[in-house]
Amino acid sequence: MDTELVQRVAELRQEGRSPKEVARVLGLRPADVLPVIRAVAAQAPKYEAPVAGCWVTGHWAGNLGVTGHPDWPGLPAGESESGESGLAGVLVARDTGSTVAACGFLVDVFCLGVKNTNGPKTMDRRKLPDFTRTFFSAWPSQSPSQSPVAAPLELARHIVFGAVDYARGLGFEPHPDFARGAALLGDWEKDSSDITFGRDGKPFYINGPRDDTYGTLATESSTTSSSSPAPVTRQAS
Repeated sequence: MDTELVQRVAELRQEGRSPKEVARVLGLRPADVLPVIRAVAAQAPKYEAPVAGCWVTGHWAGNLGVTGHPDWPGLPAGESESGESGLAGVLVARDTGSTVAACGFLVDVFCLGVKNTNGPKTMDRRKLPDFTRTFFSAWPSQSPSQSPVAAPLELARHIVFGAVDYARGLGFEPHPDFARGAALLGDWEKDSSDITFGRDGKPFYINGPRDDTYGTLATESSTTSSSSPAPVTRQAS
């Protein structure tokens, strides 16, 4: 593709010219200009709305391994104080002008990855505190380790995307609405998380009241090699 043509098309698009106007200025047919316009758009930096807020449950790192990042909230962490539930909450909100777009992720960091999502939802900025409070109310407020803490977006990515990568390795796909909410987290390179998932590095399944326990165990059995440690099952209290 002609470099000078690409540069000229980019300049005209930055001026707000339509494809037909670009073609007219350059003396070309619109059909000849459209592939160049698409190429220019593909090279343009991807816009990400500013982060309006990002929170995680304070106990997220319990029984997990973390490489580096001493500044991440919730570190250092030893045994989980949550009854070893392995359930972490992550909520991300983006500024979309007069409103915010937010999504909460229920993450099983021991085995299943993203079990559920709340959102993404667009709301008035003033409603974000209530949305955040409602989402994190699923964790006992009397425990300081369960309370949400402000976190960098980088940590949210490593928890959510990393848990999804880990769960997929065990044969589990994330919640059906995950892809829609994941857009708020930004880009991710597969298997690049600095978090070691699983309870102390091993798959640990705790069946919840709505889980398909037998189906889960069958999936784990089919994806866990004979040389790997077998997942442990414990009834949720």
